[in-house]
Amino acid sequence: MESTFQEQMMRRSLRLAEESVGRGGGPFGAVIVKDGEVVGEASNSVTIDHDPTAHAEVNAIRQACRRLETFDLSGCEIYCSCEPCPMCLGAIYWAHIDKIYYGNNQRDAARIGFDDAFIYRELDLDPSERRTKMEQLLPEEARHAFDLWEQKSDKTEY
Repeated sequence: MESTFQEQMMRRSLRLAEESVGRGGGPFGAVIVKDGEVVGEASNSVTIDHDPTAHAEVNAIRQACRRLETFDLSGCEIYCSCEPCPMCLGAIYWAHIDKIYYGNNQRDAARIGFDDAFIYRELDLDPSERRTKMEQLLPEEARHAFDLWEQKSDKTEY
């Protein structure tokens, strides 16, 4: 039985995840496709690059944006070996990717020690109640950059 294009791309992300484990990275892979062509693919390199943001999805988004010379990945689909964590989901939304396919889910990830459910819970809390303490500082001065942005007539909105 012949596999669909979507299944082929998912298997590609799964291979990236497996190869990442062999290199000392986390068990995650991601492939970004536009018009049937792979425009970005990567695995998790958090431990390799000493970068907590180097998740497979973020790495693949960075690669696709460089290749396409844009920050807007509208018209793209992403194939993730696992359901994206909150950070990656945010990056996918900011990149305007049209569709997400994923293999493992949050519960599968939690079972092997990648439990991000606490982050989802934290996001629902008021900043004053979060585990990582937050304090607003110099809001009047901070507004200046926002005022400059708001007044700028030739800005590139995203």
